Amino acid sequence: MELFSYFRSSAAFRVRLALNLKGIPHTITPISLMKGEEQSADYLALNPQGFVPALRLDNGRVLTQSQAIIEYLEETYPAKPLFAADPIVRAEQRAFAAVIACDIHPLNNLRVLNDLEQRFGAGNEQKDLWYRHWIKEGFEVLEGLLQNHAGRFTWGDTPSLGDVFLLPQTFNALRFNVPMEAYPTIMAIYHHCLELPEIVAATPAQQVDAF
Repeated sequence: MELFSYFRSSAAFRVRLALNLKGIPHTITPISLMKGEEQSADYLALNPQGFVPALRLDNGRVLTQSQAIIEYLEETYPAKPLFAADPIVRAEQRAFAAVIACDIHPLNNLRVLNDLEQRFGAGNEQKDLWYRHWIKEGFEVLEGLLQNHAGRFTWGDTPSLGDVFLLPQTFNALRFNVPMEAYPTIMAIYHHCLELPEIVAATPAQQVDAF
């Protein structure tokens, strides 16, 4: 199993976390977004959308989109589950992940920030204001939701789908110097996650040498 990944991509980070938490053997092939490698002919032949991550299975089939990849991994490698057994809780976990994957991340990813600069002349200060606004909008929702089910992690005391999505988004918020004092539950979960070696191994700091 081969994961095409960029170390700072939060979508690729999610899949690295899922693979590590479930203990699934894999290799990582770095794709540098800063060098535009995702637009190379070879990579577009694998993923016509030109995004990371992409996961090439042992049979040669290629999966794209982080949530679809994670659900495939959950269905085919049921050990160390990331989803709850209860279908209602699973739906809640998917909804929590969607706040990040659908409502926060698409507005703050690299191509949107670049477009703000190129199309509208936004400078770094304006882009930072944009980024922080959408983090605040989303994290206020997530912090409230976590009051219903958080333990050491997003759902109780075992890492699950919520952590796989929350950790990369929190990492990015900290990288952009978003004030986090209003989100004590999110930050507590973030620090608990970083106590686990399989999570640390998936973080951008441990992946950067490949790029």
